[in-house]
Amino acid sequence: MQAEIVKNTVVTLNYTVRDPDGAVIDDGHHPLVYLHGGYDGIFPKLEETLHGKHQGDTLQVKLLPDDAFGEYDESLIMIEDAKLFPENIEVGMSFERVSDDGAEELIYRVTDIADGKVVVDGNHPLAGVSLVFDITVAEVRKATAEEISHGHVHGAGGHHH
Repeated sequence: MQAEIVKNTVVTLNYTVRDPDGAVIDDGHHPLVYLHGGYDGIFPKLEETLHGKHQGDTLQVKLLPDDAFGEYDESLIMIEDAKLFPENIEVGMSFERVSDDGAEELIYRVTDIADGKVVVDGNHPLAGVSLVFDITVAEVRKATAEEISHGHVHGAGGHHH
């Protein structure tokens, strides 16, 4: 009997991720290894869909932006004076910005530099994009007590302390 994906199992997935037009977003070169059971290792909707599946199962899961990286938020685009940035700033660079109340850190990407102004975007690059996952469950095993207490996978493909 093949192991079932249930809470506190370590799951290895072979996968690819495409956008709705079929363009490859992630070729899944490295298998995804996560601790199943609400540990925030993968998107919650993906985890729900995988629950109860077995090693060898294949499935396709479509995630709307709300279930993936969120909708695109225009309010996360800011135009700043270039003097606030290092001289070597380039489009594509990213940096963390702590919110005004100090609660949340967002990663902002530089999307444009012109006329002494820098445009930064705090949206995830895949915000507003639906994702299509093609998944094969490669392996399912019981998590160790240490993995469960730490809330993540240890060892090959997982977290190393």
